[in-house]
Amino acid sequence: MVMTAREALEVLARHRGDKAVVTSMTATGIWPALSDTPLDFAYIPSAMGHGPGLALGLALASGRGVIAVHGDGGTLMNLGCLVTLASNPAGVWLVILDNGLYEVTGGQVVAGAGRTDFAAMARAAGIGRVYSCGTLAEWEAAAGAAMGGVGPAVVVLKVEGRLGQKTPKPPRPMAEQVARLREALGT
Repeated sequence: MVMTAREALEVLARHRGDKAVVTSMTATGIWPALSDTPLDFAYIPSAMGHGPGLALGLALASGRGVIAVHGDGGTLMNLGCLVTLASNPAGVWLVILDNGLYEVTGGQVVAGAGRTDFAAMARAAGIGRVYSCGTLAEWEAAAGAAMGGVGPAVVVLKVEGRLGQKTPKPPRPMAEQVARLREALGT
């Protein structure tokens, strides 16, 4: 049985350690119920696909591990992020929630849904640590290893899609999130 995005994020919350977490799109509406620390940043501008770049910048600037929670549609919009992450010695963990839908814009099917192998793409881009989980049990078994070690790492999680979702609003005003994150990162 395919896990829900919330179930996937609950496991992530238990295994994140002291890493900062950048959520985008669908995850932004779920994550605040699971974690509300200064190291959480709900990134939801109109620049779909750029969460991994933000995470990389934060990791390079702070020296801290950063998790970017991203969707399959956003990943397709910026496939270059995989090569960029593979080319930078930074602690970035890219978690791709693959539901086959552009959920936040109304549930349109993502091109290649069900056929696109994000794990294979990440490996081909040069990422050495790649995990792919199709069930909650697989993710629970792999989460410790996936979130441990050094980055970059890519985790692809097959999750249920929810039709008709709209882009959620960030849990805190953007300026407040930026100030909290800067203070937490010491930058």
